[in-house]
Amino acid sequence: MHQALTGALRLYLVTDQASLRGRTLTDVLLSAVQGGVSCVQLREKALATRDFVALALTVRNLLAPLGVPLVINDRLDVALACGAQGVHLGQSDMPVALARQLLPPEVFIGLSVENLGDVARAAGQPVDYLGISPVYATPTKTDTAPPWGLAGVRQVRALTALPLVAIGGIHHGNAAELLQAGADGLAVVSAICSAPDPGQAAQSFTEIFKSQRLP
Repeated sequence: MHQALTGALRLYLVTDQASLRGRTLTDVLLSAVQGGVSCVQLREKALATRDFVALALTVRNLLAPLGVPLVINDRLDVALACGAQGVHLGQSDMPVALARQLLPPEVFIGLSVENLGDVARAAGQPVDYLGISPVYATPTKTDTAPPWGLAGVRQVRALTALPLVAIGGIHHGNAAELLQAGADGLAVVSAICSAPDPGQAAQSFTEIFKSQRLP
């Protein structure tokens, strides 16, 4: 799965309703996907379950015809209810092994790693990709561990063959150096969600991938 999954994780948009500048999530997502976003993670910590499921179904129905996988942050119940292609778990969420038992085999699992101990423990778990979090300090998520930085990305790359998605403070100015350090994908929040033109912002990232000779 890893090789096929790596391409899907290339430009990984994480939603943040507070960053949309008054626009609807579906409008921003459609524009971003047209610009090159290859994966969308729905992250809704504050929504009630019924509302989260309704939004997830709407987003999945938008993305499915476009061939873009939907990943649900944390909530296996929501992922199962909407038929999401992936689930992303943090270190304080449901254990990966248990999540793997509960999810259909085709649903992929991502795991955030905040330090080298997390990376080492992930080696024995049924994880499909690792989210290096946070690479840089970010205003959209304040309850995070110390930033990894470029040196941290290189360290993780040396320790695992799993696809790596960098998240936290990523923008057009640091994207190329993260790819050079070993990240397979870039998880972006405000650099697309808050951009005046989300589609153009996504297109600018895809140009960076092309400059690094990545498909």
